Amino acid sequence: MNTPDKLIQLIANQDRNAFQQLYEMFSEKVYNVAISYVKNETDAEEITQDVFVRIYQNAHKFKGDAAVSTWIYRITVNVSLNFLKKRKRTSLFKLGNQTIEQPDFEHPGVLLENQEKAKLLFKVIDTLADAQKTAFILSFVEELPRQEVANIMEVSLKAVESLLQRAKKNLRNKLEKLYPDQRKK
Repeated sequence: MNTPDKLIQLIANQDRNAFQQLYEMFSEKVYNVAISYVKNETDAEEITQDVFVRIYQNAHKFKGDAAVSTWIYRITVNVSLNFLKKRKRTSLFKLGNQTIEQPDFEHPGVLLENQEKAKLLFKVIDTLADAQKTAFILSFVEELPRQEVANIMEVSLKAVESLLQRAKKNLRNKLEKLYPDQRKK
């Protein structure tokens, strides 16, 4: 089996077999990141397809400054965020004075008994600023090492830690508004 770096080189020369191997290596990870953003299986599949089209078209531009996985995650995050910016949001709910999209979404990796809580958590995650949301999803949903998250986001490790602290604080505040009885005493 070829390494991801070798596969990218082969893909740059239009090797479809190498592209298939890279797809098999990374498609599930790309899909999981995409679904964490868009909360819709069809949209996540579309984003996954778009990410791999971009990889195929831009393999010749890969310089090897970062790991192939970092490059693929970066493309996935950017495509997911761009998708969200273009999509019209129609299903909304109120959180205090703020209106939030209410997708009908169940993350495939969440146990059945936790799906209602996960739905709410993902709704609240969607209210975070893009950088906080990206740091949170990559760190806690995808469970990537903080340094890899920093590489993907093209920021320092310290910046990722700061984004995560702000994201957790914002999530805590918003969840406490929804569940005032659940506050730690």
